[in-house]
Amino acid sequence: MSGKFITFEGGEGTGKSTQIKLLNDFLKKKGKEVLLTKEPGGTEVGLELRRILTEGEVSKLDANAEALLFFADRRLHMVQKVWPALEKNVWVLSDRFADSTMAYQYYAYDKRLAKEDIQALYQFAVGDFKPDLTIILDIDPKIGLARSFKKAEGMINKETRIEKQGLAWHERLRHGFLKIAEDNPDRCVVLDANKSIDDLHNDIVGLVSQRFGL
Repeated sequence: MSGKFITFEGGEGTGKSTQIKLLNDFLKKKGKEVLLTKEPGGTEVGLELRRILTEGEVSKLDANAEALLFFADRRLHMVQKVWPALEKNVWVLSDRFADSTMAYQYYAYDKRLAKEDIQALYQFAVGDFKPDLTIILDIDPKIGLARSFKKAEGMINKETRIEKQGLAWHERLRHGFLKIAEDNPDRCVVLDANKSIDDLHNDIVGLVSQRFGL
């Protein structure tokens, strides 16, 4: 596959959506064709799964059910959008991918679901394919949650089910992302998200430019 697959990860309120759009603009100026996508919700079926996973009450699903739904969405996402785009030399920027499943359903839920089970689901749904680069935006959960709840005030559909899990849950989530980065240093880079939009964008542009020779 000649395109590049760059994933953005991190807890709530890290500014992933904003930074993906800015990177999209930068890459287009460099002459790259770019596809913006997200998980869950990258496909028609995924949009319904997104509603189930992000709205409503905290107790609606357990970690096992969440993981199964995420990987069902992920399989469709890869087959219908990501892999076809990469084969056409399109750069794909995804707001979340499989690292989120490991961080949320394994680390944040305090390891109620076995890591080996999540890895087996990944192999079943995605195989040996991995992102070319994963950018993990890191922020103090207190700051991130405040940002996220403020953003939800202007949303018609309140996607705050995850935010309601509590601070300790989100602290474990942050630790999970940092551990994933530590275990995958060739693929993952952690950036401080407690910066201005422009400063963080400059960090991301520098990273991507250096990594891919832009």
